[in-house]
Amino acid sequence: MTTTQQVLMIGLTVVGVMFTRFLPFLVFRPDRPTPPFIIYLGKWLGPAVFGLLVVYCLKDAVSTGTNLVPMLVCMAATMALQAWRHQMMLSMAVGTGLYMILLRMLGG
Repeated sequence: MTTTQQVLMIGLTVVGVMFTRFLPFLVFRPDRPTPPFIIYLGKWLGPAVFGLLVVYCLKDAVSTGTNLVPMLVCMAATMALQAWRHQMMLSMAVGTGLYMILLRMLGG
């Protein structure tokens, strides 16, 4: 890629990101009520994305049986920690760290 192409690519990326960041503020003004469909999406889209992530992460482990036990143990630990502390970053960090430790210990 030439320097001109690189600058153009970076510029277009910046414009695209800024457009998607500012669009909601332009479309949904504070003086008008938020549409019910947007409120519904805001309530359910996060859990749906996490559900898809769980399915994506477990699809190979369930079908092949590889590393299934460490995954299930770490999922249980992550869910228990989240239910106890209600801190998503802590739950994800502990679950990921525990998974890496278990894989190292079990030779996976």
